[in-house]
Amino acid sequence: MKLISLNKEEFKKFADKHPQITFHQTEEWANLKKVNGWESFYIGLEEKGTIKAGALLLAKKVPIIKKKMFYSPRGFLIDYQDKELLKEFTIQLKEFVKKENGIFVKIDPYVEYQERDNDGNIVENGYENKKAVENLQELGYKFFGFNTMQDTLQPRWMHVIEINGRTEEEVQKDMESKTRQILRKNEKSCITTREIKREELPLFKSIMEHTGDRRDFIDRPLSYYEAMWDNLYPTGILKILVAEIDFNEFQENTKKELEETKKSLKDRTYKHDNNLLKMNEKKYESSNKQDQDSIDRLEKQLEKIENYKKEFGEKKTLGTILFLVYGNEVLSLFGGTDDNLMQFQSAYTVHYAGIKYAIEHGYKRYNFYGITGDFRTENPLYGLYLFKKSFGGHVVELIGEYDLVISKFWYTTYNIMFKLYHTIKKIKA
Repeated sequence: MKLISLNKEEFKKFADKHPQITFHQTEEWANLKKVNGWESFYIGLEEKGTIKAGALLLAKKVPIIKKKMFYSPRGFLIDYQDKELLKEFTIQLKEFVKKENGIFVKIDPYVEYQERDNDGNIVENGYENKKAVENLQELGYKFFGFNTMQDTLQPRWMHVIEINGRTEEEVQKDMESKTRQILRKNEKSCITTREIKREELPLFKSIMEHTGDRRDFIDRPLSYYEAMWDNLYPTGILKILVAEIDFNEFQENTKKELEETKKSLKDRTYKHDNNLLKMNEKKYESSNKQDQDSIDRLEKQLEKIENYKKEFGEKKTLGTILFLVYGNEVLSLFGGTDDNLMQFQSAYTVHYAGIKYAIEHGYKRYNFYGITGDFRTENPLYGLYLFKKSFGGHVVELIGEYDLVISKFWYTTYNIMFKLYHTIKKIKA
């Protein structure tokens, strides 16, 4: 077997058929990273004209020392259980990176460690890839451990819904009743979704910026989102959906429901008072109370809608999600919600639009992406997990992050510089 350089078409032909393929291993992703100074290499391990393993490698020069760090986003496309194949690939990869003046190669394989259910519990007699972890460590890869928080380059913990040909109704059955109720309520409130155009990226940026302020993270600049769009949108990888509410339609629907409820109460009362309706008195009073409560609620709702219209206009964007669509899945990368209208819980509607897209276009899974692996209720990120869990699906635990060290001296130097840089950055902040 021999490690060879592949052109983009050759790599795509191999990669797109691999079960571990994600958007991270595409030419489009490499082009996006190029904007930030990363160069790309497409390599494959060939045997008798067949590619047995491959990888997209990104490389960036380290300031001062003029050497390169390498990163294979979401790892090599290889069978990590096959130790001999992994060994041969590793040996030749080290030689390749050494010639390119590389210090190390970081990987975070898109390989599940052990099967977990929706509650994060390990599934008894479920599948596992412990051998893959052992193989990597035995071949000299430095393992960063089974972390539970989101402190790696890419999330080690995710939450996904397996579609695999299931219908919308079948997927809905796995959702919590509260989630289905919120989705129905949002539909009645005239909350809809649509894809935005490039010129609307400032709208997306504005929502993300306010979300960052609320959740205490620094949002990316508009130029980053523009670069994502220009590199990923043309081939269909990137989709940005927004949820919008039409207050006029919401108002009309509420008026119609109010009129129908009033009519129901009036008709029941008339029939009861004129002995035209035989009904248990307790049940009669209960039905009337239920209708009156609905009338009071709907009248208050109309008042709120009128105030919303005065403050926000006839239509308002409530929230947004940026999706990346490739290979086997539709992935929700990140999103945000308008601070002033969080009570509408639009994130449910946008995620559900992504789920329906996955179903309608034959994708195998919908990926909510990052969660924490700490399932204690006191964990500050526990609420994020509960939200995603409410849609059904299951927790995914990946095998983690690894460094293949090429030069121990420069690797140690790099880590000292890296820590020093971030210490100075924190002091300045």
